[in-house]
Amino acid sequence: MGNMSIREAILTGKKRSEKRLVKTFIVLLRNTTWRCGRLERLVVKHLHRKSSNFGKPEMSVNEMIQNLNLSGKKRNEFLDAIRRLERRNIVRIAP
Repeated sequence: MGNMSIREAILTGKKRSEKRLVKTFIVLLRNTTWRCGRLERLVVKHLHRKSSNFGKPEMSVNEMIQNLNLSGKKRNEFLDAIRRLERRNIVRIAP
């Protein structure tokens, strides 16, 4: 990994960065699902529901994977959905 930052490693999708991504937090910036897929809507809805009950608008990736019962291919699709949401500035990935 060397001089690569966490964000660059997350966006490149390296195997090592996937392990690091699981240890990070997702912070909801905007509650919008316009032009989002089904999985992206699920992530935003899950984060919004948690923050609407006077909680913090953040959740660890590992906790979200466990709550949504994701494994295998679905887990990889979930991590890709998080990256797409970050590119659209809907969520922020915080270490």
